[in-house]
Amino acid sequence: MTSAQMVDDVEALIETYAPLTPVPLTPELRLHLTSDVYGLWEETGDAAPPFWAVPWPGGQALARYLLDTPEVVRGRRVLDVASGCGVVAIAAACAGAAAVSAADIDRRAIAVMALNAEANDVIIDAALVDPLDGDAADVEFVLVGDAFYERQLAERMTAYLNRVVRRGVIALVGDIGRTYLPRDLLKPIATFDVPVTADLEDTTTKRATVWRFGPTT
Repeated sequence: MTSAQMVDDVEALIETYAPLTPVPLTPELRLHLTSDVYGLWEETGDAAPPFWAVPWPGGQALARYLLDTPEVVRGRRVLDVASGCGVVAIAAACAGAAAVSAADIDRRAIAVMALNAEANDVIIDAALVDPLDGDAADVEFVLVGDAFYERQLAERMTAYLNRVVRRGVIALVGDIGRTYLPRDLLKPIATFDVPVTADLEDTTTKRATVWRFGPTT
């Protein structure tokens, strides 16, 4: 499927399942979000759930923090890793980042991020890429929302963040304290009670923390 075909496919899906909706913790942002996760998942036929249509709690917390403290990223080159729906990347752009890149390995995520950025009148450079073997050479700031839910991914993400922070990059993580979060490498800087999708979290609210990542010695 070409990029144009993927955009057309995503547009057809979101028309039925994911209309433009205010993000619960950042209602100034409107994204294509679903209230029917399993219906959309069945419609896509994909192996993985439609993470690109859900505002994960750690991502919402990180987006809220950036909008509340825009000086953190203002004028900086930013990379949002495992960007999903793009809420963190879009918040960074709204906060005045000089340039915002977003990386994800899901083609639908890349397509929907373009639509979400347009809906919020910002520019983000969304790329279908796995950056975790690199060192974020072209950016000053790395943002990660909800990427520590699975062991192998968490191990790769931790190694990646160690490399980029040693290079002088600032890294912020948004997370609710999932199983594989490397707490010994994190310093909490803000906490939010986040409305969440009950279908995925078995509750309607989660407490999410924004952390600053620090390297091992």
